[in-house]
Amino acid sequence: MIITDYLVIGSGIAGLTFAVKIAEEFPERKVVIVTKDSEDESNTKYAQGGVAIVLDKDQDSFKKHIKDTLIAGDGLCDEAVVKMVVEEGPKRLEELLLWGANFDTDPDGAFSLGKEGGHSEYRIIHHKDITGYEIERALLTRVRQLPNIELLPYHFAIDLITDHHIKDSGVKPKTCYGAYVLNQKTGYIFTVKANSTLLATGGIGKVYGHTTNPTIATGDGIAMAYRAKARVKDMEFVQFHPTALYDVEGGSSFLISEAVRGFGAYLRNKKGYRFIPDYDDRAELASRDIVSQSIDNELKKSGDAHVFLDCTHLDIEKFKKHFPNIYDKCLENHIDIETDWIPVVPASHYLCGGIQVDKKGKTTLENLFACGECTRTGLHGANRLASNSLLEALVYAHNIYKYHSKHKLEAVNVEIPLWNEEGTVITKEHVLIQHNLKELQALMRDYVGIVRNNARLKRAVKRLDVIYTEVEDLYRESKVTTSLCELRNMINVAHLIINQSLERKENKGGYFNSDNINVIVG
Repeated sequence: MIITDYLVIGSGIAGLTFAVKIAEEFPERKVVIVTKDSEDESNTKYAQGGVAIVLDKDQDSFKKHIKDTLIAGDGLCDEAVVKMVVEEGPKRLEELLLWGANFDTDPDGAFSLGKEGGHSEYRIIHHKDITGYEIERALLTRVRQLPNIELLPYHFAIDLITDHHIKDSGVKPKTCYGAYVLNQKTGYIFTVKANSTLLATGGIGKVYGHTTNPTIATGDGIAMAYRAKARVKDMEFVQFHPTALYDVEGGSSFLISEAVRGFGAYLRNKKGYRFIPDYDDRAELASRDIVSQSIDNELKKSGDAHVFLDCTHLDIEKFKKHFPNIYDKCLENHIDIETDWIPVVPASHYLCGGIQVDKKGKTTLENLFACGECTRTGLHGANRLASNSLLEALVYAHNIYKYHSKHKLEAVNVEIPLWNEEGTVITKEHVLIQHNLKELQALMRDYVGIVRNNARLKRAVKRLDVIYTEVEDLYRESKVTTSLCELRNMINVAHLIINQSLERKENKGGYFNSDNINVIVG
């Protein structure tokens, strides 16, 4: 057993920011970070665009950024949360700079600001087209300098420990006491007992198969919170990125950043027709839900597998400077953007809902906090404004740190039982796991994708029940493996997305059901 003051599950911008702040403030307190892959593998690492922060006070203002966020959120944002997050931006940027993160500047030394879909002004700070990677690098460097942080890579959090695991009559109801953790290299499962637990586990992209997320994005934190009876909300709002590089094989897709459209690229169909102005006056700079639904509509009309992003009219030298990673990736795929169009397709990209938290990052369970993409804060509403996600993670990590610095949490004094795997065997049914995973992903893509309808959603419920029963039986009989736990988590997440989709009776932002009356695209 490990006993710690703070358990952080996840090593992206959300988890690392909190860990650094709390470890700096309280050097005598212990922080344990559990992450299921290498320490730098997270959704943060793949965030290309940047961080939306108001810095140019002449052209821009907090008011404009707030308005853009509210428009994108389509009436479902919490205005007080939007105001808080936007106004905190410049202070949180100062901290990133102190920790050594680098951002692009112009010849005069001022930050080079980008513009993305849904933004009325240039306000995206970035590091070329690998902003998330640069922030992750800076944070991990700082983490390694702090002796009171213990980082456990290749460790998988199986389940949160709550009162339901503990027989002690004095145990508090609806309280989290840490987590059961699997050492993936040895297969050993141990307890991490914590006074406070933070879920910072990222997104759910792998549930759809075709995704811009890394393969680790299996919704683990949301599923654990759901099983622990924490409130999970707005799961129907899955944002699809309009322009992932088309890959015949499917799987994890390379993202062609929204900033490329901000830079002036056009969307065209196979015949070369620039179709997006037919759907929205903002054309390629319309919000992601509009662009994704427009592409989906074009593909359904034509039967084509993808559309194209045309950069051939742009200044190629400037393009290479701004987007070196994208340029090189296209070349790897035999696409020379100077002469060739880039084949693109929408892919699952970001979840706007998740574990419900208040402004302090508190969930509906005592001693359980959550931060980053796994949460529903009220910032994004029905649709996230581009580059607001890294900003949200920074602000909420800071708020959770502030709460902890003012409220000393009571030490956990309960007897936590050891993980019980009596009667289980090492599964030889890997084929069953892979088969059910592929079936789940196909189900979500075909029945619960960009455009949904009630008949397909109800079919999805029935098919998911069959997969759920098969996997739960396997889980009860087998020794725990990461792939089995991930599949179980993805089934929980799929259940939440489908059922909360059926509950929503109007189209909002990223949610579109053709049976609802208020049709947006067509």
